[in-house]
Amino acid sequence: MKIPEARGPISSGLLSLLVEMPGADPAAESALQDRVAERMSALEGVLDEDVQLSLFCLYELHYGGLQGVDDCWEWNPGLVRIRHLLEDPFEQWLRLQAAPLTATLRFPESGVPDSDETAALLFELAGRDGGPSLSRHVAKKATEGQAREFLTHKSLYQLKEADPHTWAIPRLAGRAKAALVEIQADEYGGGNPERMHSALFARTMRGLGLDDRYGAYLDAMPAISLASVNAMSLFGLNRRLRGAIAGHLAMYEMTSSRPNQLYGNGFRRLGFGADVTRYFDEHVEADAVHEQIAGRDLAGGLVEAEPRLLEDVLFGAAAVSSLDALFAAHVLDAWEDGKSSLRLPLPATV
Repeated sequence: MKIPEARGPISSGLLSLLVEMPGADPAAESALQDRVAERMSALEGVLDEDVQLSLFCLYELHYGGLQGVDDCWEWNPGLVRIRHLLEDPFEQWLRLQAAPLTATLRFPESGVPDSDETAALLFELAGRDGGPSLSRHVAKKATEGQAREFLTHKSLYQLKEADPHTWAIPRLAGRAKAALVEIQADEYGGGNPERMHSALFARTMRGLGLDDRYGAYLDAMPAISLASVNAMSLFGLNRRLRGAIAGHLAMYEMTSSRPNQLYGNGFRRLGFGADVTRYFDEHVEADAVHEQIAGRDLAGGLVEAEPRLLEDVLFGAAAVSSLDALFAAHVLDAWEDGKSSLRLPLPATV
């Protein structure tokens, strides 16, 4: 991925540091730590363009990296410290967003739920009204330009689909690990690279004249789109949050099938064929199966093995719901006002 344009003092300092050799300027690393600490103490909220871009770039060092950035930066102690300064307030904000959703759940009288009861709690969360529906808008009203914007937002995760959740595999055991591997095998195409969900999404993007290179539209992504992806990386990269990444994936699967059916219908309404809609159609069938595996065997199996992780499983699931609601509101509000939901306009075609 190309290095993006900075959006403020944190990302400016970070990106300037990353093009240098790791450890070459300890004073610059220390100065950036001080800048981040000062900036974070002054911010009113973490849904900030500068903060979310900086977190995204730091997390990206653990994925495909950034062009021209030495791989040795990945575990540089100074950068890890800077990441913690950014992600700790982000995690606390996510917990505050999730708390109202989990507070009203009806827990079984027996105490810690078994796997079926855990799945029932997750399905209860999944069944709640999250506000305006982006999928229904795409199905019935979206213009082709809005459909292209929707794909652009989603590309930051969908072009590396499954990777953040895969971090959890070596951190689980038994039933939960087996369930996660089963789900991920489908996400990665069952050994066929052309059937990988990321490859199917890339085909959908090409069908609408979009650039399917990972991160091609990073500069256009607003903070809420970055935050949705950053939450996955936060949960996946921190072993202590393995419950949250399990809950996150479970909620993703439980709330995927019907929206993807609507997205597919919307693109068909706009005149696109099976080459474009295959990604959505694949998820209608696959996620109807995955939701049961993720709810009962992954999340439920994990809670049965480690009951103390129930709170984090529900936190990860509720975080999905709250972020999706904020994302849908951002996009639909912009479209209702006749504006782009992206930071930068898209070119007409690649």
